[in-house]
Amino acid sequence: MTESDTKITLIGSRLAREGLEFIFKGEMPECKKCRLKNTCLNLEPGRRYKVVRIKSQDIHECFLHDSGVLAVDVSRAPITTSVESRKAVQGAKIMYEPAKCGKRECAEYETCHPEGLIKGDKCKIVEVLESLDSKCEAGISLKKVKLAW
Repeated sequence: MTESDTKITLIGSRLAREGLEFIFKGEMPECKKCRLKNTCLNLEPGRRYKVVRIKSQDIHECFLHDSGVLAVDVSRAPITTSVESRKAVQGAKIMYEPAKCGKRECAEYETCHPEGLIKGDKCKIVEVLESLDSKCEAGISLKKVKLAW
């Protein structure tokens, strides 16, 4: 899905607002008996999405959301992460490779291992943000970048 591609899905009415980003967690046990589950569950679990438009204000009943759900258009959201400095070129197309570091206590660990990206994802660097060289506890030369599809 490119950034301009959208999918229709359902989201809790209290959460439904343009610009909201979320990680789709997948099917819950309550979803099995729902007649709308195919619309709700048409996203890829573990991926980050952004609400780009509320399709209608019609509230649909939901076994999970006590205030019901609304139909929305979503697209894959850009993700901020780190890449090796030599690969950090705006506009470059890369296959995502998480930093080879297991230092979970590092202040940049969440940046280097963001939720929503999977090793091997084909991405485009849409923005180079900053150097992480002085912040990397493993001594790897990294830059913080924004990736899109």
